[in-house]
Amino acid sequence: MEEKIKICICGGGNGAHVMAGLAAAHARTEVQVLTLYQDEAVVWTEKMKQGDLIIARNNPDRTVEEIKAKPAVITKDAGQATQNADVIIFCVPAFAHKQYFEAIAPYVKENMSIIGLPGQPGFEFQCLDILKDKARSCTILDYESLPWACRLAEFGRKVDLLATKDSLIGSLISGKSQPKHDPVELLQLIFGEHPILIKGNNYLETVLMVKGFAHPALMYGHWMNWDGKPVEEKPLFYQGLTEFAASVLWDVSQEIVNTAKAISKARPEVTMENVEHFESWIIRNYRHTIQDPTNLYTAMKTNTAYGGLVHPMQEISPGKYIPDFHHRYLEEDVPYGLAVTKGVAQIVGVATPCTDKVITWAQGHLGKEFLVGSELKGKEFKDTRAPQAFGLNTLDDLLSLM
Repeated sequence: MEEKIKICICGGGNGAHVMAGLAAAHARTEVQVLTLYQDEAVVWTEKMKQGDLIIARNNPDRTVEEIKAKPAVITKDAGQATQNADVIIFCVPAFAHKQYFEAIAPYVKENMSIIGLPGQPGFEFQCLDILKDKARSCTILDYESLPWACRLAEFGRKVDLLATKDSLIGSLISGKSQPKHDPVELLQLIFGEHPILIKGNNYLETVLMVKGFAHPALMYGHWMNWDGKPVEEKPLFYQGLTEFAASVLWDVSQEIVNTAKAISKARPEVTMENVEHFESWIIRNYRHTIQDPTNLYTAMKTNTAYGGLVHPMQEISPGKYIPDFHHRYLEEDVPYGLAVTKGVAQIVGVATPCTDKVITWAQGHLGKEFLVGSELKGKEFKDTRAPQAFGLNTLDDLLSLM
């Protein structure tokens, strides 16, 4: 019998449940889940005694398919979760990556594949910084986004897979690694027909392609003029989009595209062709669920995959809500998203006035200082994953990691 490919999946949220279920359902793989958050590992293990993990996959033809499987191990012990692992997949928010990298560091071995699904901007910087020489003997693979829109129905038992992206672009830093199993082929085997996994040209493409910048841009667009008074309903995040908020997102995305163009202009041999505007990206990836693809505003307003999703809010009294500015949409997506793309733009001399406005507004609500004026030199900028926080201050520094 062929030896099973052992996969360690880091995380206990929506994406980790889908990844664990799909991988465990495949005959060639064995899944070991590592979740460090509180007692999630114990709770999930107990849930598995009731039966299989169920993935309810919504297909384009509106049918719902149930996939049932069970991970071999669910644990808080990094040594147990990574034992004999060929692949380690991060399906956990970027703010938790440092904790997971530090937990797995003693057990990382040469020729392992370490995958960010998604890694979020700065994944490679942090991986190389914490794992040091070990990282150079591994394959580091980073994808632009999560492959699915998904939502937990019951922790440890059922997750709804609402939509699957058509394609996903990822970058590879191979170093001295010679993995036993091609990590891209392995993921495609697990995912099936979609998303189609496309190999990007370099890791900087992926840094600039990750779409976490959308959340703070849309939060800024909706709440920048908020008068501080509670509202009576939680506003829809996407389907309640205003034209102004869409324009903010459009401008931030264009600044990122400009950054990619500046890199290629400075170094023509560095191809950045896969960095595309958010408008074309969302229309391409959600063409089955978007009812009006006329432009960014209409595409986001009519995307049924985003149906019912609301702004992060706090209920301060019955039926009275205020925005939660410490939700991951700002707490994570500014230091591990916008600040990173801003850092790359700063290195190549691209002006980012809209990005600067969003970061300045967000850091005020977070009680942090990343940006001073138009430069990343605030008191807490080293708490971000901007390249400058890891001593990467020039384009040559960035290219040296390839």
